[in-house]
Amino acid sequence: METSATKLHLDQIRALKLLGKGATGTVFLVHDSVSDSSASSPFALKLVDKASASSLRRAKWETQILRRLSDEPNPFLPRLLATSESSEFFAWAMPYCSGGDLNVLRHRQNDGVFSSSVIKFYLAEILCALDHLHSMGIAYRDLKPENILLQESGHVTLTDFDLSCSLNKPTRPEFYLSDPEPDPKLKTSLRFFRQKKKTKSARVNPITRRRMSFSGGERSNSFVGTDEYISPEVIRGDGHDFAVDWWALGVLTYEMMYGATPFKGRSKKETFRNVLMKEPEFPGKPSDLTDLIRRLLVKDPTRRLGFRRGAAEIKEHAFFRGVKWEILTEVLRPPFIPLRDDGESTENVTASGFGVKEYFEKLRTPLPHECPENNPFVDF
Repeated sequence: METSATKLHLDQIRALKLLGKGATGTVFLVHDSVSDSSASSPFALKLVDKASASSLRRAKWETQILRRLSDEPNPFLPRLLATSESSEFFAWAMPYCSGGDLNVLRHRQNDGVFSSSVIKFYLAEILCALDHLHSMGIAYRDLKPENILLQESGHVTLTDFDLSCSLNKPTRPEFYLSDPEPDPKLKTSLRFFRQKKKTKSARVNPITRRRMSFSGGERSNSFVGTDEYISPEVIRGDGHDFAVDWWALGVLTYEMMYGATPFKGRSKKETFRNVLMKEPEFPGKPSDLTDLIRRLLVKDPTRRLGFRRGAAEIKEHAFFRGVKWEILTEVLRPPFIPLRDDGESTENVTASGFGVKEYFEKLRTPLPHECPENNPFVDF
């Protein structure tokens, strides 16, 4: 669907189904009932209720990132189709990825893991996407299987950029170097997390990012990410840079290979302690793949693979031997081609669909037992 912000009107948008709910907004598969009455070109619509100031702030930040990606397109990153804003809602449209996400796909495999060749294919495309983001000065900071979608063609697309941040790319690697003091910092970090109040969400909110700006400096001190994917430098509060994405790439690769993340504990505190102190375990024989993971999961970011020369350094690893980076998008037969409407949905509806505004109004309506019997605004 090719559209513009002036052509996206929520009143004429009909949702075919609910695709998911996240920290930033609710995602629907929709079509324009006027320009596309047959729903032949559906697209994804992410919508935020403006009653939540934090969600709105993050939503507008994400659309800023998407606008930049639309100006500098990459085959493994989304583009912004349109935005719409009313007194109640803020919404933005993106292309629909019909193949679901990488987490769903992995669980569909016989052993819940991918083969080495499949891992190589997906990692190569994810690596190119991260390389493009970093070249624009954007640290992704939320890499995980649920945020890697499969296009209709079988190629990947990263999604969810509300935790991303802009950093100045250094002109020399030494720019990031600092005096390492591993042992004291580990002890300080563990004391900090013993005192830290538990939160219900596994995803850490970007509470320290207050201004939506693309001039963010060389390092960020925000505590953001998903527990099992958070890097040691984020936990330590040292300040972090693009190397956090290479750490997350290592965790992702481990999960694709073994079906579980390497540092998951019984609690948030134990998970963070494992990230700081524990080395990943590699059952089976050593291989180029396990060596790649090991070098990505180096706790000192200045020694981590990719720190000095970015994605170019990782592409040179032996695991990627034989990959033709310049023609990745020309692969006509990716490992898995989604069936028609193969994506996971949480709600199915009739072909006529439903209004997205009505969906939220229904959520706001209290259940009958929650309403005073004399409430004249409740229709029983």
